[in-house]
Amino acid sequence: MVRRRKCFMSSQGVGHLTSRGVPMFVMLPLDTVSINGNLNRPWALNASLMALKSAGVEGVMVDVWWGLVEKDGPLNYNWNGYLELIQMAQRHGLKVQAVMSFHQCGGNVGDSCSIPLPPWTLEEISKNPDLVYTDRSSRRNPEYISLGCDSLPVLKGRTPIQAYSDYMRSFRDVFKDYLGGVIVEIQVGMGPCGELRYPSYPESNGTWRFPGIDEFQCYDKRGPHDAGQYNQFPEDTGFFRREGTWNTEYGQFFLEWYSEKLLKHGDQVLGAAEGIFQGTRAKLSGNVAGIHWHYGSRSHAPELTAGYYNTRYRDGYILMARAMGKRGVVLNFTCMEMTAGTELSGENALPRYDERAFGQILAASRSDSGNGLSAFTYLRMDNRLFEGENFRNLVNFVISMSEGGQDVRLSEEDTGHATLYVGFLNNQDMETKEALPA
Repeated sequence: MVRRRKCFMSSQGVGHLTSRGVPMFVMLPLDTVSINGNLNRPWALNASLMALKSAGVEGVMVDVWWGLVEKDGPLNYNWNGYLELIQMAQRHGLKVQAVMSFHQCGGNVGDSCSIPLPPWTLEEISKNPDLVYTDRSSRRNPEYISLGCDSLPVLKGRTPIQAYSDYMRSFRDVFKDYLGGVIVEIQVGMGPCGELRYPSYPESNGTWRFPGIDEFQCYDKRGPHDAGQYNQFPEDTGFFRREGTWNTEYGQFFLEWYSEKLLKHGDQVLGAAEGIFQGTRAKLSGNVAGIHWHYGSRSHAPELTAGYYNTRYRDGYILMARAMGKRGVVLNFTCMEMTAGTELSGENALPRYDERAFGQILAASRSDSGNGLSAFTYLRMDNRLFEGENFRNLVNFVISMSEGGQDVRLSEEDTGHATLYVGFLNNQDMETKEALPA
């Protein structure tokens, strides 16, 4: 499997970015807060944070799970575990990136635990399965509430946007003394895995396997019926083949509608977040998926099914960049450089501890234009990270990032012989380059 690594460029900072340095954050385990709302293994976590601080890390990122905090009923929030975490980070002098995670945990790469949506939302879904996304075979995906419900009072009298807004407003009120100081960034979840996209490549139950073309997630009698199945290749389908339906008047109409609905959803959620966190001095960020497979084809099928209308002939990312840029939102995206007025930050997509992987990130931490990362978030803190050689690699990596990550020479292959395909968005032209193995 091709190893994906997400690297994002910017000229401004989240945290304490110097003229050359890149502040380093580390993602905490997905189950940092337990199903009961308490910190998991607080003594071990305290020791881990102490070690990260000694390594020169700027801070940590944590998923603030909707399915945990509002588990006991609508508007019934339990922030206790997260409050304890923020206070612990403050004692160690660490900053925090808080992710408003409105999606389910479980079933995707790296998901080490199961955290479903709040039980009361699942009750509503069981009554009305149309609240979640549906593929061509009528399979339902419970990872995230469908954007088709954004303006409908389907969650005990509230719309999903209202539910997300109430959640973020409660977070702001409870953590107001930490926003802008300890909590420096709020990453706003807008879809599965917290990314602005459709759940077009679900890995649970073996539905999709890399590098399948994925499937569209909206179907009635007018939807594309020649778009194939999850694990096919573009040329196996009438829709995605070289001069397929995607490049016809009907295909263009459908793809514009499909992608515009996604953009509108993202804008609504970010607009709510902007109003709620305005004046707190905490940065807002949004995550866009790094979909690299079949990028060499004309149709870019996996991007189209995810809601990114990006083909060989059409730039589908500039609109997302502009939409986030107008709200001052930090855009997380795969290895790109652009001039769209949008600040960018980065994270890796898969856990890696080896020197070569860190070297790949360092090489990607500077763009040709001189813009650097606003921040880098390492995925993820676990026991292996603190093993002797792994921790030494981390310390050296933090030092190199603080110095700007310049003049790094990489090995030409790693033990997995995996190739990284990196997409660059430069002005308004998208191209793909094959990078060194990562």
